[in-house]
Amino acid sequence: MKFSWYIEMMRMKQLLLMLLFAGSCLGAYAQRVIAECTVNYSIVADNEADKEIVASFKASSKTVYIKGNECRTDLVTPSFSQSFLYDKSTGAAVVLREFGENKFMTKLDNAKWQQQFSRYIGAKLVVQPDSKQVAGYTCKKAMLTLADGKSFQLYYTPDMIPSVREFEYQFKDVPGFVLEYEVEQAGKKITYTASKVNLSPVPASKFDIPESGYRILN
Repeated sequence: MKFSWYIEMMRMKQLLLMLLFAGSCLGAYAQRVIAECTVNYSIVADNEADKEIVASFKASSKTVYIKGNECRTDLVTPSFSQSFLYDKSTGAAVVLREFGENKFMTKLDNAKWQQQFSRYIGAKLVVQPDSKQVAGYTCKKAMLTLADGKSFQLYYTPDMIPSVREFEYQFKDVPGFVLEYEVEQAGKKITYTASKVNLSPVPASKFDIPESGYRILN
């Protein structure tokens, strides 16, 4: 009896150790929510595009800033600049556009913000077996197919996820941080690729909305 009891106790200890080990492994691979970061993207146009278009995109850049429930996306090109400031807590956004000395501001409530991206409603994401390194992160390939049948590829790292997912509305259901993706602009394929991911705190001033100097557009 004593020997049987001893064997049973050893089995219980082994089971407990196995459960603790499994739990620690799961914890080690838990997805990290990123609430502070700056991500810089390079922009490349399809080689079949006009040389001027290719050069224009090459000279352009995109930067994403995330801080808590707020996100700012800056797109800077040789001819114009555009910024989206999105607040997850309200679902509202502000769009700033600059064409030379002309500056415009558009305010969007949650309904109008979603309307801007209505073409992405019902999009289906299918993860592919391929992977690649982007900005130092191992990223999985996925195909996003829209309701109209158009599709494009993206690469995301499952190791982390942004605290604000709706700033890139088409990627809000992607289970990770998208570090490379394709879009179609003017009939040409454009690829955005993260060149640097900085996890340092972002200044709160990045999300300040200008009080003057912009013409308000509805």
